[in-house]
Amino acid sequence: MRINVVIAQVPAVWDVATNLRTVRDVLDETEPGDVVLFPEGMLSGYGEDLTPLDRMDPAEVSDAVLRLAETATAERVEVFLGTLHPEPEGWSNAAVHLSPGRKPEIYRKINLAMNERGRLIPGGSLTVTGTMAGIQLCREIRFPEQWQFLASEGARFFAYLTNAANPREPAGVWRSHLISRAAENQRFVLSANIPHPDQHCPSMVVDPRGVVVAELPAGRPGVLRCTIDLADSGDWYLGQRRTDVVAVTYHAAEDRM
Repeated sequence: MRINVVIAQVPAVWDVATNLRTVRDVLDETEPGDVVLFPEGMLSGYGEDLTPLDRMDPAEVSDAVLRLAETATAERVEVFLGTLHPEPEGWSNAAVHLSPGRKPEIYRKINLAMNERGRLIPGGSLTVTGTMAGIQLCREIRFPEQWQFLASEGARFFAYLTNAANPREPAGVWRSHLISRAAENQRFVLSANIPHPDQHCPSMVVDPRGVVVAELPAGRPGVLRCTIDLADSGDWYLGQRRTDVVAVTYHAAEDRM
């Protein structure tokens, strides 16, 4: 199955209306059937300092998600975008998956960053979307067991959304992580990050062998387009795991809806 991928390396600011216009500007240039990725926090905005959440209207974010769902259906595209998402007990860090003819699917980040702990509500489950995607957010690149579980559950590619611009991170490490997650699981990794002078994780596409198919220059806005064939994904390595010696047990907790 061949799919056309569009990765948007675009800025996310603490203003929902501005971010909504940015997303729509990208979607206006897509073609029916495209799979489009935006960074973590794309709709709401995001930063190491989360105090702007105190001034954010939950209803504005929820309404924007519904409006983008309508846009995705009208444009006949599949969209993955990050947002801080309103919950009954506060906010989560989430990825929204929009697909024509389907209800929005919400993945809530289960492994929160240190600045998010005590401020955001963690998710409690790892699920594969109806279109065979496994979603991960930002620092979850450092937890390969989550990716392996999603591959084992049927994900044919990974949608990885991040807001990674930390000058304290060593250069090249997160790029290496992306290549490893692709090769060890024999899955495509599609990565979308913000453009920033301190950007330390690339927006790129890695194939199931670990080969970088396409990559955007760091630090400036851009849109990447390429075609991938999900038939290249496989289970040859996953099928050789010694689960009689080492096995990871999955315990889903109830997501706070």
